[in-house]
Amino acid sequence: MIILRRNTVKIVTILSVILGVLWLSGFGWAIQDYYSGNSMGGIESKAAKPMQKKDKQELTIVALGDSLTRGTGDETGKGYVGLVTDDIKKRFKNRVTLHNLGINGQTSTELQKQVKQNEVQRQLASADTILITIGGNDLFQGGQTLMDFDPNSIGKIQAEFINNLTSILTDIRKANRNATIFYLGLYNPFIELENGSDTSKVVREWNDQSERVSAAFPKTVFVPTFDIFQLSVNDYLYTDNFHPNKQGYQLIAERVAPLIKWEEKQQ
Repeated sequence: MIILRRNTVKIVTILSVILGVLWLSGFGWAIQDYYSGNSMGGIESKAAKPMQKKDKQELTIVALGDSLTRGTGDETGKGYVGLVTDDIKKRFKNRVTLHNLGINGQTSTELQKQVKQNEVQRQLASADTILITIGGNDLFQGGQTLMDFDPNSIGKIQAEFINNLTSILTDIRKANRNATIFYLGLYNPFIELENGSDTSKVVREWNDQSERVSAAFPKTVFVPTFDIFQLSVNDYLYTDNFHPNKQGYQLIAERVAPLIKWEEKQQ
């Protein structure tokens, strides 16, 4: 019996020592985890990565509209948008990203739909400067509207355009509250035709209404182009007698570019 008791004591003692060692080991690992920041059962708690800020030294331009935005008539393919971009690069010595979303033949109804597209909204949201030429295809319709010259018909076209322009600028402002918008007015490519004085009155009224709409939106600038072509329209038109040529686009760019002021973007 004495031997059995001694063996029992030895077994209990050994088990106690083993349990003590295991407890101390566990406590030690817990302390190590705590001070090393791994207090979640050995699983590392990864901090969320901060969002990368955009390059403050980069200026983003989004160009919307019709064939003038695309530069049709300029054999170099730049048009006023490309020339303005070149000017900004030279003046500010910064990186300039251009998204030219212009579509040949586009009307205000089509642009109204385009600015609602998700990808276009995304690009507008990142813009610092937004350039727009729209309305020429609404009014001129390849020259047919002014050649036939029906004031009642033109009045209806103008009313629809003004509604579309208001919608376009509203959607742009929803996507981007801070970018400066430059909306270019119309010139009259038919000013030297027989009814040139009548068509010029229509274009002037069209521009007047467009300027009023533009003025209703913050940081939106109406840029007139009528006077550029007024005295020497044929010198600045392409061979199609409708679109500007290289010299015409250069004059437009020289009017727009100085208006663009670069400021470091606030993130």
